[in-house]
Amino acid sequence: MTSAREMRLRIRSVENIAQVTRALEAVSASRVRKAEQRVRQTRPYASKAWQVLRHLSRQPGRDEVHPLLTHHETVENILIVLISGDRGLAGAYNTNVIRYTLQAFRHSTAEVTYITIGRKGRDMLLRRRKNILAEFSNLPKEPTFADVSAIGRIAIDEYLMGRADQVWLVYTDFINLLRQDPASKLLLPVEFEEIPIGANIEDIQTSIQEPRGPEPTYIYEPSRQVLVDEIVPRLTELQIYQAIVESLASEHAARMVTMRNATDNAVELAEALTLEYNKARQWAITSDMLDIAGGAEALVQSKD
Repeated sequence: MTSAREMRLRIRSVENIAQVTRALEAVSASRVRKAEQRVRQTRPYASKAWQVLRHLSRQPGRDEVHPLLTHHETVENILIVLISGDRGLAGAYNTNVIRYTLQAFRHSTAEVTYITIGRKGRDMLLRRRKNILAEFSNLPKEPTFADVSAIGRIAIDEYLMGRADQVWLVYTDFINLLRQDPASKLLLPVEFEEIPIGANIEDIQTSIQEPRGPEPTYIYEPSRQVLVDEIVPRLTELQIYQAIVESLASEHAARMVTMRNATDNAVELAEALTLEYNKARQWAITSDMLDIAGGAEALVQSKD
């Protein structure tokens, strides 16, 4: 039977683990709120940029499209931007998004290449001998648009140079604190019918309603083409940034829930160990009392 000293050491170890998991839960809860705020801050720009592009697509001369809006006739090469985490202790967050990616493109006849954001996704793809074009890890805890703009620039350059016929974005959609679902989106070519990541649904629903009369024509300054050349790449890079923010919020939410469960389990284990310790201590005291009583009885008998 385990000694009382060993039981005390186990109880102290479990209580220390509970303190660590409780602290990680508090940190993740704080970062989730900050990530949600960053998502809300970028929504107005994403919504308005998408509305402008959709309006431009209805204007005279819309056949002069931007290269990022042009569909390739055949899809022989696919570039996937995969967003995962740099650290563990987040439950099934990393495993779910990596498994979703591998299953979604398992039967693709095109050659698949990856841009990985996060160390966990990079390591998993390397173990499976997948083609990795670039990898980004150890991003700032609160990344800005400038920190991730290089990722979008690589994806855009690969598409413009013809080395990728489609660019897909795979991330984790933050729904609420208890639900985070892996999701994929066709990033390039840009689709006017697909709602951009993080856009305000109310604004989008208003803009997609069919106009009652003729579509109004506007004069754009400096020109329509200059406006498209500026908005399309920026909207593409912005969607990658929003997907990263969504994934960060999902990661922190998953880690918060996981650490909460770990804390509860540690508390329950500490209580169970304390009960066992008390039983062991009572058993030791009872044994000592029985030994004393037996010794006293033997001493009395020996005197008689």
